[in-house]
Amino acid sequence: MPCSPKEIGALFLFEKLSPEQLGRLCSEGRVELFEPGVVYAEGDPATCLYTMIEGTVVLSRRIGGDDVEVNRTSQRGVYSGAMQAYLGDRVPQVYNNTMRVTEPTRFFVLPATTFAAIMGEWFPMATHLLEGLFFGSKNIQTAIGQRERLLALGSLSAGLTHELNNPAAAAVRATASLRERVAKMRRKLSVIAEGPFSREVLARLMEVQERTAERVAKAPSLSPLEAADREDVLTDWLEDHGVDHAWQLAPTFVQAGLDTDWLEQVAAAVEPGILPGAVGWLNYTIETELLMNEIDDSTSRISHLVDAAKQYSQLDRAPYRVVDVHELLDSTLLMLSAKIGPGIELVKEYDRTLPPVPGYPAELNQVWTNLVDNAVSAMRETGGAGTLTVRTARDNDHLLVEFGDTGPGVPPDIRSRIFDPFFTTKPVGEGTGLGLDISWRIVVNKHHGTLRFESEPGDTRFQVLLPLTGEAPDAGAESGASGHDPEHAPPSALTGPEETA
Repeated sequence: MPCSPKEIGALFLFEKLSPEQLGRLCSEGRVELFEPGVVYAEGDPATCLYTMIEGTVVLSRRIGGDDVEVNRTSQRGVYSGAMQAYLGDRVPQVYNNTMRVTEPTRFFVLPATTFAAIMGEWFPMATHLLEGLFFGSKNIQTAIGQRERLLALGSLSAGLTHELNNPAAAAVRATASLRERVAKMRRKLSVIAEGPFSREVLARLMEVQERTAERVAKAPSLSPLEAADREDVLTDWLEDHGVDHAWQLAPTFVQAGLDTDWLEQVAAAVEPGILPGAVGWLNYTIETELLMNEIDDSTSRISHLVDAAKQYSQLDRAPYRVVDVHELLDSTLLMLSAKIGPGIELVKEYDRTLPPVPGYPAELNQVWTNLVDNAVSAMRETGGAGTLTVRTARDNDHLLVEFGDTGPGVPPDIRSRIFDPFFTTKPVGEGTGLGLDISWRIVVNKHHGTLRFESEPGDTRFQVLLPLTGEAPDAGAESGASGHDPEHAPPSALTGPEETA
């Protein structure tokens, strides 16, 4: 179609150009009428810059297997296409979205090579500034992402240190007590061996000791009331049989799962004169077993924490693989247990029948960390108490991971901004405003999933939807600015910020 310099000059991009410049645009570009349908497709080589003269355009992006609409407008002068042509071959020159028209639409179409040449000739300083902004923003975002990971790692390290300290201290205390009890056992055994006891009596004592150790390993868990009742019964029995300090021995015997029936078996195995000494010796046996159980529990806890830290960091795993999200969630929640604190009830509603999903586990852990941290911070606004619910379920061909909290909710006036970079409601020094932005990039750009939320006072839910199947996303998918909120696109640009500077 004929190109009119006057009509082109009325468009936003070209309104400041001279008549000679507009004449060159018309001579090297063209006006083209497109019938309803696709103008260009995402991923194709970016060969042209399109500026709409009249009509209606729709922009969409491929997320997972779906084409998601990100913008629709009839605003004259909007532009899209090869907007990074001035960068040449330093960046991949492909269309970052799909553009289609819903009615006959006229565009001024400028070849990408002409656009790049004109930028260099007419606006050399502006071109250098745009290059600096483009590559500078990528470097800044890379550095910011690394800093955000380091901040999260520092916070988790502090929590992990706290969690490790408790079982380590318990193991140290139990070891010291165990050494003392073993020394007393040796002395007591020496006293028994020097006494007037036959080989048969000593054999029965050793048999009772073995059976006692077995009972300790199978000790039932009792309520405080049940334990108190059993202690009273055992104290009475011990006192009736002349055992000193019965009130001190009874709690240990109850903790070991022993009762009066067991004491009757002990009394039947030894003579009445040596019963008090035998009971005292067996008490050392019980205490020794209980202390060894405590050391075993403490060291197992330490091992479990170390495994959780390895699972969380994924240091020894491939960056992209098929993963069980429940393992990732459990390791993250364990690492964040100190931050969650005792005032917040943690509820897990897992669908264990869900299959593993392909993804980047270390980065998914970062998403869980950000969402849990936000939920905990929200509940602190209402006194530091509440319920954090982590739920998994199947949502058609996606796996759903939902984080629900009972905080005050997201105010309606900021809901459209919470995924924006650097936007935060936390006090100064407590948040960078990048947690949700980074989470959005990881879920949507790297995993072709969806991150959304529903909120009202007392019930806020952030939902992550991950495709159940899929190929490894492009390694560079997470780079660039967010561009995930079409409502905040520049008024004359159809593309997101990652396609401009």
